[in-house]
Amino acid sequence: MNYPNGQRKPLTIKPKQTSFSRRGMTLEEEINETTDFYRIQGQAVIHKKPTPVQIVNVHYPRRSAAVITEAYFKQASTTDYNGIYKGKYIDFEAKETKNKTSFPLANIHEHQVHHMQQVIKHGGISFIILRFRAYEETYLFDAKDLFVCWEEQFDGGKKSISYNHVKQLGHPVPFHYQKKVDFLSVVDKLYL
Repeated sequence: MNYPNGQRKPLTIKPKQTSFSRRGMTLEEEINETTDFYRIQGQAVIHKKPTPVQIVNVHYPRRSAAVITEAYFKQASTTDYNGIYKGKYIDFEAKETKNKTSFPLANIHEHQVHHMQQVIKHGGISFIILRFRAYEETYLFDAKDLFVCWEEQFDGGKKSISYNHVKQLGHPVPFHYQKKVDFLSVVDKLYL
């Protein structure tokens, strides 16, 4: 390629990237679409829980626009999603990581683990949906397996769950056009 000043610039061709199928979508966006589909089809009623926030200060730059300038979390939220499926209460957390080798347990909070323990104690179904973005792989990881990993970190164990451990104990969640994170197909096999 020639520039106006007479210099030559070599044309570089970038290698083709592998997959753009879900670029830009987050795990939560895909789960939201999936739960909407489940609800419309009459399969389940599962919703994302709102984060409890207390708005303290609002700035009005124009009459038609409001900007929240100060807000605080009212309380620690529990898990991301809850609902009912085939007469069973379902409660789960959704997490994704760019890490290729493990999922850091620091991404889960102690109050969330306690909440999941209470759900199971009362006969509900609880799990975590983990996505490894580097591989575009999504797994349903049972809460009971999470509890073991959680407790081991306090007894000198790892502070993360290895990718291989998730592959071994977790259950792959299939991707479909309308059910991008079809976790209910896995719930059927594991719990019902």
